[in-house]
Amino acid sequence: MTSFHITELKNFMGKLLGTDCFDSFLLAEASLLTAVEYTIDGHINKDFYTKEEQEDPTVCPYPFVTWSSMRPICFDIIKGKRSPSRFKFVFHLNPDYVPGVLKGLDSSITPDQIKALVLTIRYDGSSATIVTGTAFHSFVMDKSLDAQWDKTMRQFLSRKGIACKEL
Repeated sequence: MTSFHITELKNFMGKLLGTDCFDSFLLAEASLLTAVEYTIDGHINKDFYTKEEQEDPTVCPYPFVTWSSMRPICFDIIKGKRSPSRFKFVFHLNPDYVPGVLKGLDSSITPDQIKALVLTIRYDGSSATIVTGTAFHSFVMDKSLDAQWDKTMRQFLSRKGIACKEL
C-alpha cells in the first residue's frame, strides 16, 4: 500500500473528472460533500435488468459500474463556483487489466485469486491523495502483488502526467 500526495491539484481534477484518464477503473463507491452529501454505491443492481439482460454478459460484465459511465454524473455534482468540501472515490481496476499487472511478477498469484486492485482517491477540501491497495478472495502470504500494484500505479501516474509525491 502506497499513498501519493497530488501536487498539482487543478491538473489532477481535470484529468479525473474531465478525461478518460481513469476509465480503466470501476467505481466501487463514492461520497461527495457539496451543499449536500451524495453517496454512490457502485454495485450493479442486477434486479433492475430483465432476466434476458441479466444473462447477457455484455450488459453487466462487472460487479461495479464503470467510472466512464459515472464520471459525468460526479462532474455535474462537483462543478460550480465552489470546490466540494470533500470527496472520496474507491476504484477497482477493471478485471480485464489485472493479467497485465501480473506480467513480469515472479509469483504464483493468479488473476482468480485477486478480488480487487484498489485505488482510493480522497480530497479534503484543499489537497488530494491516492492510496493503493490489494484484496484477495482468501488469505495470501505472498505480498509481491502489493509491490507490483504500487509500481504499476507509479508508472500510470507518471505516464498520465499526474504530479505527486509518495508519502
